[in-house]
Amino acid sequence: MSEASLPFGDYYRQIYAAGAAGESPALPVSWAELEARAQEALDDRARGYVSGSAGTEDTYRANLDAFRRWRIVPRMLRDVADRSLATKLLGSELIAPVMLAPIGVQSLFHPEGELATARGAVAAGLGIVASSVSDNSLEDIAAAHGDAPHWFQLYWPNDSDVAVSMVARAESAGYGAIVVTVDNAFPGWKPRDLQEAYLPGLEGRGVANYVKDPALRARMSNPDDPGEGIGMFLTVFPNPSLTWDDLDTLREMTSLPILLKGVLHPEDAVEARDRGVAGLVVSNHGGRQVDGAIASLDALPDIAAAVGDDLAILLDSGVRSGADAFKALALGADAVLLGRPYVWGLALGGAEGVETVIRMFLAELDLTMALSGLTRPAEIDRAALEHRA
Repeated sequence: MSEASLPFGDYYRQIYAAGAAGESPALPVSWAELEARAQEALDDRARGYVSGSAGTEDTYRANLDAFRRWRIVPRMLRDVADRSLATKLLGSELIAPVMLAPIGVQSLFHPEGELATARGAVAAGLGIVASSVSDNSLEDIAAAHGDAPHWFQLYWPNDSDVAVSMVARAESAGYGAIVVTVDNAFPGWKPRDLQEAYLPGLEGRGVANYVKDPALRARMSNPDDPGEGIGMFLTVFPNPSLTWDDLDTLREMTSLPILLKGVLHPEDAVEARDRGVAGLVVSNHGGRQVDGAIASLDALPDIAAAVGDDLAILLDSGVRSGADAFKALALGADAVLLGRPYVWGLALGGAEGVETVIRMFLAELDLTMALSGLTRPAEIDRAALEHRA
């Protein structure tokens, strides 16, 4: 059996084999230690941007606590030798029910930014959701990610021509879906960023997709003036007037599946289904928007019960381990989006750091599934968990 065909969980064998030759892992294997090392490596602005959340950061903590309240109940003496994490989601063939979440302004964490993330992800075979507010264009990110599945996250601008142009560019670049973030009409109240008086866009960070967009450049008197480009980005980015009716317009723009990211209420999930949306990302933006909002995992079961048979359901916010991913799948998610942990790998090791984080995460998910007596993601359901106050 080739290394590529081995179960993801067998990654531990490689670590131990390297140890026998005197080689220890380059990155911390403990998720807590990985975060701590990354925090030490980042400057104050980058640290605040990736770690900060809204208000008292209560929602950030609630996301983590929600996973701790669900306990896995493993089953024994089941044949788990032949297993696979592979799944299909909205036409994308995934090696596991995991993709990398859209995180903007990745040059804060590594000079190559999103390109390093894309290379690390494709080396591990994992799909990504590329952010609108990237330091590299969506076309360059797609090229760096090669044949692995990639979706495009859209912050719907208030300029319809720019929206049409971005969606068309994503489709031409080979993205497999459009993920519309709906919980960011305004930035949340983020004390860490505010204390630094730091907004990356004001420095021209995270604006590559905008200043390179033909529709936006047509609005500019001097398309090559960085200052004017930043000003145009700030002008078109916020869209507090976006409503459900705009989804009809988006569906006319593209044949790609459309997902809404940031849904927490079952009635919004039903509305999305009725509007022809293909999927949802149950998310509170990692706690970065509404302080005191419901944890994403706590919102998941009701949303899955309302529309889970009709829509693809993904979850982000608070996913920190393979065991967390297992719990989300058991509560109705078809897949999870992994966010902050891969940024920690990016900060410490660039593309190789991202690849290592992915391999560790998938190994833990595979082992958790196997040690719980299951062999396929489709077998993971509510019966595998018990809720504890």
